[in-house]
Amino acid sequence: MKDQTVVVVGGLSGIGLAVARQAAAAGARVIAAGRRTVGADLPSGVEARQLDVEDEAAVQRFFADIGAFDHLVSTVGPVIASSRLSDLNVEDAQAAFNVKVFGQLRVARHGARLIRSGGSIVLTSGLLARKAVPGAVVKAGMNAAVEAIGKTLAKELAPVRVNVVSPGMVETGMWGPMSDAERKAMAERAGAGLPVGRVGQADDLAQAYLMLMQNGFMTGAVVDVDGGGLL
Repeated sequence: MKDQTVVVVGGLSGIGLAVARQAAAAGARVIAAGRRTVGADLPSGVEARQLDVEDEAAVQRFFADIGAFDHLVSTVGPVIASSRLSDLNVEDAQAAFNVKVFGQLRVARHGARLIRSGGSIVLTSGLLARKAVPGAVVKAGMNAAVEAIGKTLAKELAPVRVNVVSPGMVETGMWGPMSDAERKAMAERAGAGLPVGRVGQADDLAQAYLMLMQNGFMTGAVVDVDGGGLL
């Protein structure tokens, strides 16, 4: 990836930050953007910027300022609690869709036109797109929408390649606020039920994003990185 430019939206924390670090280690210039205050411990070769994917004008300005680049990664997603249909807050659901689905659409829309020949887009869905779990109707809908979007854009935006990574249970801040002890206990419980015997780490996922950027024959794919969670 030497001399290539990679833009990682959602790149200031969690999986996105791991993607930014690994891409930089592979020789790329990386622009990592996110809503959080810029202050992440970033390695050489990674430039941090703030971006709110719910703000269409801000997304447009962000990409116009960057100019031409090679690969776009989006790992954005809201923290939303599970809720059965009878207790569903529709406004919260709409807000979540505005980030996970429409936020990634905004990013793809304004970024695609600046991607160089041979470049790619990698979006992020999630295991619940295809694993039915009561109380997860909003998460299921959001993630399934992203996977359908990825396949459609792979044809619409060709020859730009478009793929989707579907994470399973990953130990990141997306679990919400909790103590280190609570996080460790939750990880142990969840990992015990997976064929690999553990939950994922951000670096496990980042390897899949890099593979999709580097493999010029992959487009329209949904890559499951879930420790066997769909089995």
